[in-house]
Amino acid sequence: MPNINQQKLLKENENLKNEIRQLKSRKKYGLVWDSEKEPEKVVELCKERLPILTEESDKEIKTGGGEPVNVLIEGDNYHALCVLNYTHKEKIDFIYIDPPYNTGSEGFLYNDRIVNREDSYRHSKWINFMDKRLRLAKNLLSKNGVIFISIDDNEVAKLRMLCDEIFREDWVDLMIWRKSGVGRDGKMKNTTTFRKDHEYILVIFKNQKRLNKIIETPDFKNEYGNPDNDPRGAFKAGSISLKEEASKINHKNYYTVVSPSGKKFTRQFDIPKEDFDKLNDDILVSKQGKKVSRIYWGKNGDAVPSVKIYINEQREITPYSILMKGTTTEGTKELENILGDDFSSLRPKPVKLIKTLIQLGSQKDSLILDFFAGSGTTGQATLELNTEDGGNRQFILCTNDEGGICTDVCYPRMKKAILGFSGKEDGVKHPPLKAKLKYFKTDFVDGGATDKNKKSLVDKSTEMLCLKENCFEEIARGKHFKMFKGNGKKHLGIVYDDDGIEPFKKEVKKLGENFAVYVFSLDESVREEEFEDVKDFVELKPIPAVILNVYKRIFK
Repeated sequence: MPNINQQKLLKENENLKNEIRQLKSRKKYGLVWDSEKEPEKVVELCKERLPILTEESDKEIKTGGGEPVNVLIEGDNYHALCVLNYTHKEKIDFIYIDPPYNTGSEGFLYNDRIVNREDSYRHSKWINFMDKRLRLAKNLLSKNGVIFISIDDNEVAKLRMLCDEIFREDWVDLMIWRKSGVGRDGKMKNTTTFRKDHEYILVIFKNQKRLNKIIETPDFKNEYGNPDNDPRGAFKAGSISLKEEASKINHKNYYTVVSPSGKKFTRQFDIPKEDFDKLNDDILVSKQGKKVSRIYWGKNGDAVPSVKIYINEQREITPYSILMKGTTTEGTKELENILGDDFSSLRPKPVKLIKTLIQLGSQKDSLILDFFAGSGTTGQATLELNTEDGGNRQFILCTNDEGGICTDVCYPRMKKAILGFSGKEDGVKHPPLKAKLKYFKTDFVDGGATDKNKKSLVDKSTEMLCLKENCFEEIARGKHFKMFKGNGKKHLGIVYDDDGIEPFKKEVKKLGENFAVYVFSLDESVREEEFEDVKDFVELKPIPAVILNVYKRIFK
């Protein structure tokens, strides 16, 4: 007979079994699609061949000295993302994408065939397509990275569920973008209900819910006046305090202020006392000789204080969930202004919208990625924002060349934006934007784990390693090694085989600089003993093992 403790354990064990049975029998709420019905060819290709990058050196663009290097990658974005999973794991701060909306009429391609409304697997193919790319993109996000995804009604619900699944430990939220301007007549095609003036922007926050304040210049003139003749110009009064009865006495911003007429106001304010005092002490004299501060006390100087929001002065505010920044018409006109042709069929996003998103989700030195780059709006927006706020953001754009979108649209747009252009529509001469651009194409090497294939991968890894280390300026080369320099003191060395070790070390001793050194090895060793005499100058890394390990994880 079992004793009391054994009986208790047996009973607990049976209870646990019952709970497991109940959990297994429950119906689950989630997104299910047939990902095996028609596997994507670009994904299957990587099981036999491994993606790499090759440079189109004749397409390099530069305007000067030490500007950061931006990158345009021509090729399928799945292959580009695989390369970036090696070169930029956890390094990307901001991602914006404008994927195909899967409307059934826009020409979304899957395995080189158009997916139209008659395709019964239209939604499954689109979800499978997005799932593969978003999982790769997730690996690229830095610890505070943010993703913005433009989408419309056709797939927004399924995309939200997909993101909830992929980014389950992160935050997923939704914004609305009003894409149409005011004053349209409402005679919309293909609608029997109401015109669709909006699209959606899905927002994914890595680890924490965080956006910057939005910088806004007020432009609603009918809301503004200047009752006290403030020399700074017209303003409207913005509330900075709660009503006294709603105030929290123990709040850190609960304090007393005194109006010009001597009236006291004790309550909880939205800003600390020291900030209130700074605004109140910022005095200008009006034409009538009256002293005017940035705090408005009402017509008679004894009303509840409010802060002045000036019509021509930028301010930082909490971003709205509804964005009214640019329209689809503006996006088309911007592209036509640069390139001169008719691009109404592309419906590119406006620069103003993408600049706003970058400003919300990045810092001035952030790395920006758009792997559905299309016409290149994200690249232009990044460069313009850098010019406006003194930033050094770098971008990576990835796009295929379907219909010449890369070679005939995206690249020419980047070239003109960087070198400067005369507007085809506005007639304005737009100055150069200080920047550099490197142009790469995706390519492949055989993926079998033979010594010959490993050597081939190393021989063709130069561009990937330059991209990984952000070092592109070649400073020395031999038959079996190369050296590159980046901005600042960063240096890269590549030793392609054993015959390159001694001449490489000779150059290191001559230069006296520190190098990240990638050394060919058939395993994961780097033979530290052969670099003993330059150990203070080199950080050794084996190739191709580290690249193969990344690809093995992706293509398993």
